[in-house]
Amino acid sequence: MSMPWWDPLIALGYPGIFVLNFLGASSIVFPIPYTVALLVAGTSHSFNPLLLAAVAGLGSALGEFVGYGAGYAGRKVVGGDYERKFEAMLKIFERYGTPAIFLFALTPLPDDLLFIPLGLARYSFWKAFIPCVAGKFLMALILVYIGSAAGWAFGTNWITALITGIVLIVIIYAVLRLDWVKLADRLT
Repeated sequence: MSMPWWDPLIALGYPGIFVLNFLGASSIVFPIPYTVALLVAGTSHSFNPLLLAAVAGLGSALGEFVGYGAGYAGRKVVGGDYERKFEAMLKIFERYGTPAIFLFALTPLPDDLLFIPLGLARYSFWKAFIPCVAGKFLMALILVYIGSAAGWAFGTNWITALITGIVLIVIIYAVLRLDWVKLADRLT
C-alpha cells in the first residue's frame, strides 16, 4: 500500500504545514490542495488545533502576498494608461477592503484575484495583511476541526479541487471583464 502524498508533510510537523500552506496559497496556476492536508492533519490528532490553525493561517496569508507583490511590481509594467482604473480600484478597496479581504481569505474564493489588484492599486500592506491573516486563521481552524470530526472521509475528495478550479476560472474571467471605474462611481 502506497503512502499518501501528504504523510511526509504531516511528518514534518508544523514547519511542513507552514510550507505547504505557503506554497498552496502562492501558487496561482497550479493548485496545491493544502486545504485537504489541513483536513487530514485534523484527523491525525497529532497537532494542537489552535497552533495548527495559526501556523497554517500565517503560511497561507504570506503565500497570498506573492500575488500582491506581483501586482505591486506589475504596476510599473502596465503603465500610466490604467492610472484611472487603479485610482478607482483604490477607492473601492479603501471603502470595502477589510471585509472583502477577510471574506476572500475565509472562503475558498481565489484570493489571487483580489491580491493582485490590491498590489496594482498599491493598497496598504498592513490593511491587507491583518484581515488576510485573520481570515486564513479562521478558515484553517474550521478545516482542522472538520477534519477532526469527519475523519479520513474528507481527505481524498478530488471533486472539491475540480469545483474550486472551475470557480477560479469563472472568477478570473469576471474580474478581467469588470469595469472598475463604473463600479467605483456606483459604490462611492
